[in-house]
Amino acid sequence: MIVRRPLVASLVLGVVALAATACGDSSSSSAGAKCFDKPATPAIAADSVKNATKGTSITLVTHDSFALSDGTLEKFTAQTGIEVKLLKSDDAGAMVSQAVITSGKPTADVMFGIDNTFLCKALEANVFQSYESPALANVPKELQLDPHYRVTPMDVGDVCVNYWKDSFASGKAPASFDDLTKPEFKDKFVTEHPDTSSPGFAFLLATIAKYGDKGWEGYWRKLRDNDIAIAPGWTEAYSEQFKSGGGDKSIVTSYASSPAAEVVFSEGKLTEPPTGVVNETCFRQIEFAGVLRGSAHPEAAAALVDFLLSEAVQGDIPLNMFVFPASKSATVPAEFSEHAKLVDKPLTLDPATIESNRIDWTERWAKVALR
Repeated sequence: MIVRRPLVASLVLGVVALAATACGDSSSSSAGAKCFDKPATPAIAADSVKNATKGTSITLVTHDSFALSDGTLEKFTAQTGIEVKLLKSDDAGAMVSQAVITSGKPTADVMFGIDNTFLCKALEANVFQSYESPALANVPKELQLDPHYRVTPMDVGDVCVNYWKDSFASGKAPASFDDLTKPEFKDKFVTEHPDTSSPGFAFLLATIAKYGDKGWEGYWRKLRDNDIAIAPGWTEAYSEQFKSGGGDKSIVTSYASSPAAEVVFSEGKLTEPPTGVVNETCFRQIEFAGVLRGSAHPEAAAALVDFLLSEAVQGDIPLNMFVFPASKSATVPAEFSEHAKLVDKPLTLDPATIESNRIDWTERWAKVALR
């Protein structure tokens, strides 16, 4: 069963203009200009990274679901002589908040795991130093949200509504947002609280992107009236209340990769996933890494960013973190790609719009969904 970060979280693929129209205002416009403004700190030169000092020790801070195969980071040390210490935060939200507080005087050198839903919070606080990795040549331009290279795309995935196939063997499974409000799905859907869970926040954002700022609250009223359950986090929702964990809910907010995780973690017991994905509901998440401004070893930190985009790491990401690698040159294991797909038309919102409205949206959500 998939294990993902409790609070992680925008790929701009054509609906950003719609999202900005539906959800934006003058405050989101000014936030956007500030978020992607030119950074004050000088960029790290790629040539200087080649001369990163051997014997240097740097710290990589990440969320608590970061995982690579044993020995992967040791390969970087063997190649460069640079030792990497791993510092795990409870979740991505806490990690970013700490980085904002310590901006310019960081407790680590590189951050891995900030996503598009937290991106502008960190960029506005000048958390990162610019570095254009040569390895970005293998990363699609649409993943490179920051034009000043303060963060580097590392992986991409979709948060989606999942359903337990056997629960709908004799009936129609949900196929859309609107289906989730129908009487036949009453009391069958559990999602996560957007204040305490990344997939929960992503599902809220998906409904805002779908229905706009004038319509999403009405949609949530329908969900509430259809007895939607709210869990504090992904583990409580998927591993306890959902059928996968022995619960009675047959619909859950999870990931497009959850079907692949069900097969992989069955250790050969399953050849087909027991879960399906409602593609219309998927919200795109991109995770980034970046050199923290104020690092005592910025060149060594940049060398680690390069390594994180190498095949050694990118090819290792799918079966450890159950997301797709950002690099086009990475080899995706067959057991992952056979059952996990990125959706063709994910929902997205502009990072600046998210940051401008985060508090307002979650407060409005609570008034509607928790009544």
